[in-house]
Amino acid sequence: MTSQVSSAAEQADQADGADGAVVGEQRKPAGTKDVRRLDRVIIRFAGDSGDGMQLTGDRFTSETASFGNDLSTLPNFPAEIRAPAGTLPGVSSFQLHFADHDILTPGDAPNVLVAMNPAALKANIGDVPRGAEIIVNTDEFTRRAMQKVGYAASPLEDGSLDGYQLHPVPLTTLTVEALKEFDLTRKEAERSKNMFALGLLSWMYHRPTEGTEKFLRSKFAKKPEIAEANLAAFRAGWNFGETTEDFAVSYEVAPAATAFPVGTYRNISGNLALSYGLVAASRQADLPLFLGSYPITPASDILHELSRHKNFGVRTFQAEDEIAGIGAALGAAFGGSLAVTTTSGPGVALKSETIGLAVSLELPLLVVDIQRGGPSTGLPTKTEQADLLQAMFGRNGEAPVPIVAPRTPGDCFDAALEAARIALTYRTPVMLLSDGYLANGSEPWRVPELEELPDLTVRFAQGPNHTLDDGTEVFWPYKRDPLTLARPWAVPGTPGLEHRIGGIEKEDGTGNISYAPANHDFMVRIRQAKIDGIDVPDLEVDDPDGARTLVLGWGSTYGPITAAVRRLRTAGDAVAQAHLRHLNPFPGNLGAVLKAYDKVVVPEMNLGQLATLLRAKYLVDAHSYNQVNGMPFKAEQLAAALKEAIDD
Repeated sequence: MTSQVSSAAEQADQADGADGAVVGEQRKPAGTKDVRRLDRVIIRFAGDSGDGMQLTGDRFTSETASFGNDLSTLPNFPAEIRAPAGTLPGVSSFQLHFADHDILTPGDAPNVLVAMNPAALKANIGDVPRGAEIIVNTDEFTRRAMQKVGYAASPLEDGSLDGYQLHPVPLTTLTVEALKEFDLTRKEAERSKNMFALGLLSWMYHRPTEGTEKFLRSKFAKKPEIAEANLAAFRAGWNFGETTEDFAVSYEVAPAATAFPVGTYRNISGNLALSYGLVAASRQADLPLFLGSYPITPASDILHELSRHKNFGVRTFQAEDEIAGIGAALGAAFGGSLAVTTTSGPGVALKSETIGLAVSLELPLLVVDIQRGGPSTGLPTKTEQADLLQAMFGRNGEAPVPIVAPRTPGDCFDAALEAARIALTYRTPVMLLSDGYLANGSEPWRVPELEELPDLTVRFAQGPNHTLDDGTEVFWPYKRDPLTLARPWAVPGTPGLEHRIGGIEKEDGTGNISYAPANHDFMVRIRQAKIDGIDVPDLEVDDPDGARTLVLGWGSTYGPITAAVRRLRTAGDAVAQAHLRHLNPFPGNLGAVLKAYDKVVVPEMNLGQLATLLRAKYLVDAHSYNQVNGMPFKAEQLAAALKEAIDD
């Protein structure tokens, strides 16, 4: 989503990720509860990996999106499929930041923590500021459960939570009581406690309920008894908030009416937006879409989503391994499809030889890398930006590929279209670098009009394209377009267009096998020249005050960087900001932009990979600010680092 800050939001505190501010208070008649208006709220649901925290967060997010708030989410779940219950490694959480104005991050610190057990409380309390509200499920605070995570005494009774607004709620007991009329075992009834919590929070923040009720009926359509039980738990949570004296105040966050351009919006995650972008690209190119993929976190959602769209000419192939997945995709590219393979960092390593083959064959292929913590298997459910140098250089020989990176979940749609444009126009594999933060996070996204989508129409080779000295007309598979240096794309089976294929070096023009040193040198250089000549837009710089310091980012750091820059500008500091979508080739004006500033700061979720490339290519002293802890930057943290750089 393109960020547009309303004037009202600019006049208010723009510290994206700061505590929700009370902007008004409405007193209700005697006997009813007060309602306070806030401009933003950050809520974190946390519990055991079997407590349904991701589902609870998803439903709250969907209702918030339908209400019209701007929002940003951060799901955070353990790598293990089912970690031991009640342990710190098994804690799953979902954070949602929603506001009445334009926001960019899921927030630094939650205003409300819902902790379903002692492990959830202990794992998350360090992020919760004093004065925040904490809702705990007291039923789970048994001596054994507390000892399991290192609590010598109950934190609900030892005074350690005195600085917070603590709401002890027996969620499990209340849920079981609400479902006593259903023919369910106690264990089955307890599973609905997340819906009770969702109902309570929906009451607290005046969220719509119709969407959740419809979702539950649809999800459990084949088990109507379970559907009705979850609905009953959800309504019981709402009614509990309405009637209990422990919650004396509810809150309103108005829709972000001025934050969005006019259009039709929906909440969308990065992987879903990327999937839709791939389908849109195939339709705009009038080509069938083929996905060859092997399941890997956090990229598997793309395979799952695309498999649902056979009606759009999408074919999905779940291969036996990463190499087979990309091999099939490259074969589909040779056959005339818009070919895609999806993976994460470990899979890119396995696919590297076939990516090199795609460079040699000069065929369009999209390689989607949803980056995660590494090296090796690494941290499957945590985010990182550490595959940039692998994408740039991770193949044998000189095998350059274009690299494109989205900046927000919604921007994954546009990045997919751009990657397809480059691949189809220049006949080259393209790396698209998303990451776990974008893939799983979500935001409001404006559904584009059809006429806004680019024309990606492809012309296949139809006949001879070269005349020999004796006048014979022949087809040369490596005769290039003088503008793009792209070779013709000949669909197998087209009469007269038969040509050699394989991984051995080609002869310029004919495509025959060649071991000539001079020919190899030429082919290496012309493939590099093709990438260097890709048409990418100039880098746009946001610098309203003539700053001396530029902060330059790429990928998912856009939200935290922009939020930090807003904080600094609100405090009176001058700082310029720019963000790269194209990482190979770089925008043509990047060198001039870098040299226009006294200091360039590059925040990255790696140990300085973009900064290394900038120093090597442009000979500028780019200053790295790095984090590789599996979590996105916090706006406050970045603002402090940038302030230090400005004042240095």
